[in-house]
Amino acid sequence: MGAPGAGKGTQARLLQERLHLPQISTGDIFRALKHADTPLALEVREIMDRGQLVPDDLTIQVVKERTAQVDCKNGYILDGFPRTPAQARSLEKLAAEQGNDIVAILIDVPMDLLEKRMTGRRNCPVCNEIYNIYFKPPRHDNVCDLHPEVQLVQRADDNPETVRARLATYEEQTRPLIEYYKAAGLLQTVDGTLAPEAIYEDIVRILPQMNTV
Repeated sequence: MGAPGAGKGTQARLLQERLHLPQISTGDIFRALKHADTPLALEVREIMDRGQLVPDDLTIQVVKERTAQVDCKNGYILDGFPRTPAQARSLEKLAAEQGNDIVAILIDVPMDLLEKRMTGRRNCPVCNEIYNIYFKPPRHDNVCDLHPEVQLVQRADDNPETVRARLATYEEQTRPLIEYYKAAGLLQTVDGTLAPEAIYEDIVRILPQMNTV
């Protein structure tokens, strides 16, 4: 768990690669269901075609089916789920059925640093190398180190106004979930201002004591 720009994707990828735990994104599952031919896929597809959000009961059913697959027998990493305390309660029931423990890990980063991380991002349109004007600037102003003839670009949603709106939405929608896990005694917090490798080591230290790997 963590705000946009906290590094959730990086840590999920490291856990996936090194501990061989599948990263399960509900967004990816829903997109895959557009091409599946099952009653559940059809039901989800009809809801999405109407532009509506998939309700909690169907979402947990989708997660249940995915996590029942053989690659999840030693555990799994959830990305984008749960999003609400109601979904979190459903996940607790599922985990109990599967004989799993839940570890909710918050990658904690101050909001002002998150804003700089996102508004400062630039990438090379040729090789996709990512820079940051505050923390990892290119050697020469706004051009790629590997392709000096190419101007770096900024993602459209990395402008200050959009970033502030995204962070405000996160704070409003996700804070209740963080408080829920804190009250349940399931929340573990790591310092998201550290280097990615240091954050990863902190996360791995948390996992064995919770009997998840």
